[in-house]
Amino acid sequence: MNRPTVIIDDTTLRDGEQSAGVAFTLDERLAIARALDGMGVPELEIGIPAMGAEEREGIRHLARADLSARLLVWCRMREEEIRACRGLGVEMVDLSLPVSDQQIRHKLNRDRSWLLDRLRRCVAFARDEGLSVCVGGEDASRADGDFLLQVAEAAQQAGAERFRFADTLGILEPFGLYERIKRLRAGVDIDLEMHAHDDLGLATANTLAAIQAGATIVNTTVNGLGERAGNAPLEEVVTALSRLHGLETGIDLKRFPAVSKLVERASGMPVSPLKSVVGERVFSHESGIHVDGLLKDPLNYQGLDPHLVGREHQLVLGKHSGRHGVRWAYSRLGIAITASEADALLPHLRRFAMRLKRTPLPEELRTLHALISLSRGSAGERSAGERAPS
Repeated sequence: MNRPTVIIDDTTLRDGEQSAGVAFTLDERLAIARALDGMGVPELEIGIPAMGAEEREGIRHLARADLSARLLVWCRMREEEIRACRGLGVEMVDLSLPVSDQQIRHKLNRDRSWLLDRLRRCVAFARDEGLSVCVGGEDASRADGDFLLQVAEAAQQAGAERFRFADTLGILEPFGLYERIKRLRAGVDIDLEMHAHDDLGLATANTLAAIQAGATIVNTTVNGLGERAGNAPLEEVVTALSRLHGLETGIDLKRFPAVSKLVERASGMPVSPLKSVVGERVFSHESGIHVDGLLKDPLNYQGLDPHLVGREHQLVLGKHSGRHGVRWAYSRLGIAITASEADALLPHLRRFAMRLKRTPLPEELRTLHALISLSRGSAGERSAGERAPS
């Protein structure tokens, strides 16, 4: 099978689970891993061995689950944490270390030369343990550009397979990030991986920019789970790559709704109804102008075909509905109404929406129609009576 142009390394089971208050059971981790594997995600970052025996046993279970995806674990640049990877059945380790002066000095109380020496020794140690290595540059977004290139060069010389650029605090924007990745791409031959956080709502945009600049692996999480504001959402990145850039990842987009619901339940983190691609309301339409246009031709108001991601358009009734939407909604109930009946129903539907903050249920629509029909019938009888001869 040909290697995809862009490799998705999903970290729902590692960084996603680091969302405050999220903790997956082993059964949930297995279900999520199988779902991601089943939809074609080629790499999964599945845990942190240094967390303890229970975490390592969970990693072993995942490694024995007969998944097609390549499995990775996350460690700090410490020999004892690399030793904890023994016997887990995983192929690759992400060895993470801070690369910004802020964190080197004020988190590690070290200097740049110590960090480069630590990197070389730990990469060699991990390779001796039979592991492929990704060197993770924590806080790369705040690192000095010249030093960051030194770190990537040292990773390459030590035998690392890839270098991960982590926008740990989610502070970059696509144009600046593009230049940073482009410079790294020109300076080293190893694969570059992008790890974006969403603190400013730019994780997906930054991920796409990194790919344009030469990154070939990107980290994602289902529903954008992750520290603070989360990571680049799997569903957004994969759909955007396909829809905007024609880049295929081998991932089945139609499975997004089921995987999103699975992770939503397991994490206890509700997905916003307006969340792109997987949110309940993102393919719903109420505005009379939009509904009229969609009924004439979906392409009038369709930037993304919902069928591509396992969804459908939904036309709902509310305050902003128009005549065409009302007639369409009633036709779905097997009730043919005239334009004048639709006009008569609109004020009632708008008051309903403002009072109850939702769209009417089918039985409520039938009740409204019956009331309008009765009212119009009574008005017609009164009008006829007024015209009758005395």
